[in-house]
Amino acid sequence: MIQNVGNHLRRGLASVFSSRTSRKSALRAGNDSAMADSEGYRNPTEVQMSQLVLPCHTNQRGELSVGQLLKWIDTTACLSAERHAGCPCVTASMDDVYFEHTISVGQVVNIKAKVNRAFNSSMEVGIQVTSEDLCSEKQWNVCKALATFVARREITKVKLKQITPRTEEEKMEHSVAAERRRMRLVYADTIKDLLANCAIQDDLESRDCSRMVPAEKTRVESVELVLPPHANHQGNTFGGQIMAWMENVATIAASRLCRAHPTLKAIEMFHFRGPSQVGDRLVLKAIVNNAFKHSMEVGVCVEAYRQEAETHRRHINSAFMTFVVLDADDQPQLLPWIRPQPGDGERRYREASARKKIRLDRKYIVSCKQTEVPLSVPWDPSNQVYLSYNNVSSLKMLVAKDNWVLSSEISQVRLYTLEDDKFLSFHMEMVVHVDAAQAFLLLSDLRQRPQWDKHYRSVELVQQVDEDDAIYHVTSPALGGHTKPQDFVILASRRKPCDNGDPYVIALRSVTLPTHRETPEYRRGETLCSGFCLWREGDQLTKVSYYNQATPGVLNYVTTNVAGLSSEFYTTFKACEQFLLDNRNDLAPSLQTL
Repeated sequence: MIQNVGNHLRRGLASVFSSRTSRKSALRAGNDSAMADSEGYRNPTEVQMSQLVLPCHTNQRGELSVGQLLKWIDTTACLSAERHAGCPCVTASMDDVYFEHTISVGQVVNIKAKVNRAFNSSMEVGIQVTSEDLCSEKQWNVCKALATFVARREITKVKLKQITPRTEEEKMEHSVAAERRRMRLVYADTIKDLLANCAIQDDLESRDCSRMVPAEKTRVESVELVLPPHANHQGNTFGGQIMAWMENVATIAASRLCRAHPTLKAIEMFHFRGPSQVGDRLVLKAIVNNAFKHSMEVGVCVEAYRQEAETHRRHINSAFMTFVVLDADDQPQLLPWIRPQPGDGERRYREASARKKIRLDRKYIVSCKQTEVPLSVPWDPSNQVYLSYNNVSSLKMLVAKDNWVLSSEISQVRLYTLEDDKFLSFHMEMVVHVDAAQAFLLLSDLRQRPQWDKHYRSVELVQQVDEDDAIYHVTSPALGGHTKPQDFVILASRRKPCDNGDPYVIALRSVTLPTHRETPEYRRGETLCSGFCLWREGDQLTKVSYYNQATPGVLNYVTTNVAGLSSEFYTTFKACEQFLLDNRNDLAPSLQTL
């Protein structure tokens, strides 16, 4: 099966499937009862909070303080987590938050939180924040957030019950949550690797010294005493309260650089390293690490101690916040340069540049919608984690779609299609008498694919990125009336199951490499979302599913197979089955590592 994916679908495609209206109707009829059950359905973990913004909640511009908003977000998310866990929960982390809209006094903030997935003792909670003008009835998206909470009991160890997703959106979030968890766990290593392997350039010597502000002038230190109103029923300080205090000192530090009222645009991942309790003193320190043309990064650190005589302080939290200064037309203004102190100050200055690149990679690759991502994204060591995440999560989201339609079935090989506004996707499925782990190892090595897929003429391993990610250069024969053969540069990302019931995943997408540019000899092909999902159906029994989205370049080839005018899909998939059966006994040593 050729690895082609695309962004645009010609309107005429609808007619290809018109002859299958009866099959669609039959399938939808089977889903009618499920859809009826979901009418009026509400996620059992969902919690909603609505707050009227009063003057006491606002900053000097009459807008809702981000610190106050973070407190409300944390409270709502915590209540959702506790509804699922049935016991007290504490905030472990909050992913990057990008603020799209400010909220004025007199408007209403609506916050909705629900548990996306539960692991052993931790949960991912998804939060959506909107604002509402009661007079004009206008509504705006403010931000989305993902928080991790940990369930805590004093006596027994917590083992959380699993979430059962019902709607298509819940299935997508549940499936992708495991990949997001993986990305959080390697977050610190990602930054270390970037700083160690990439040269961070600075232009300190070339900057206009007349507009430079010494970093030490922006330094802020403040102490807060944790009182009962700041803590939950267990006496632990609310994570949202700590975030609000952090936002306060960060805003002061940013103001000292720009001599104006800054606006917080983004917060990099909060990670709580340990709890604090009522009676603790929290020391909050902030400083501007670096100032770019229109934005600045402020680093904030929180330390805790119990008694004034204590010399040892516990590191509670760190975060990095990005501020801008807006003019009367809400356009960002130019900022003064920062002059870092020698030693640690210069280190923070260069690390801020590295984090800016990572933030751009995360926002560009992870946060944007799939249709906004170009087919081939440049690969480099700094964005490999996020490209891998996007690769796997895109496939999982495609798998979770509800409206797959059975198009044909030949000898227990099923072909499904999915028509979206911009995509035509197909999905082939069969059950083979091979263990899922064996099939996973055989199919994840693309160098073996020419043995069963004639569309893979040759496969070269370009780079083994890590244990689960590799980059291949694939050549393919000419297709669809073209005279030139095709070639692809493909990132293959594989994942083992996170929990029982999860599939093995092998995701494929195109990337660009400077060492493998397009050549006159080949026509460069691209794939955005394709790959295998393998479910264990029993002992030595695996359901093998292959998914792909079709590009205009191979549309005729795909629709010919879907319409039943060609049997190449079926022939190729049966060849895959035979390949798995022939090679299943050659993997004993490799299976021990899974």
